Amino acid sequence: AGDAALVLELPRRVDVETSARIVAIADALRGQCGAVIRDAVVGYHTLTVYFDPLGVDSRWLESRMVEIATGVQPGADVAGATIEVPVCYGGTYGPDLAYVARQAGCSEQEVIALHTAVEYRVFVVGFVPGFAYMGPVHEKLALPRRNSPRTRVPAGSVGIAAGQTGIYPMETPGGWHLIGRTPIRPFDPARLEPALFRPGDRVTFRAISASRSSCFTRSC
Repeated sequence: AGDAALVLELPRRVDVETSARIVAIADALRGQCGAVIRDAVVGYHTLTVYFDPLGVDSRWLESRMVEIATGVQPGADVAGATIEVPVCYGGTYGPDLAYVARQAGCSEQEVIALHTAVEYRVFVVGFVPGFAYMGPVHEKLALPRRNSPRTRVPAGSVGIAAGQTGIYPMETPGGWHLIGRTPIRPFDPARLEPALFRPGDRVTFRAISASRSSCFTRSC
């Protein structure tokens, strides 16, 4: 990828096994070559490694990447953080919940039950700082993106699209179906680690009542 980056690519899939293997390769590479690389960016099935071409032999780095990747076999797992996210579903916080329920052929409460029943894997973080693409969602909730994206999605909105779920860290345009909102901040530049989620983390969602809506005026 130019003269200052190398890309390692696994078979093109979006699933937990592929994600776990890529994260494990990234962790091993950072552990063994962290002093000579600038960054290792995890994708769904890729790992992009940035380096200083004036100080690192790209052929040597490529061979090390292949060696490390070969040593991390399918079925590898990583000890990511476990994070619980409180969500107020429906109403003004989740304006698409009724639509999702109709498309799924179930009630709004069943949508909430399906969304909160799963432990999600953080596949990648991107789009905007702190936006974690998590999945997979239950097959009933695997809707495509909205036909018409919104120009303004409130910070903390929880959406689903393309078999995944995610939280908008800040107000931004977006085309995912909004089913709720959380008071947590996925990205806060004042924190020691600004991004709350990292690839490999495990995330669960917990329903909270609208009476806790005051939480949205502060950090909970």
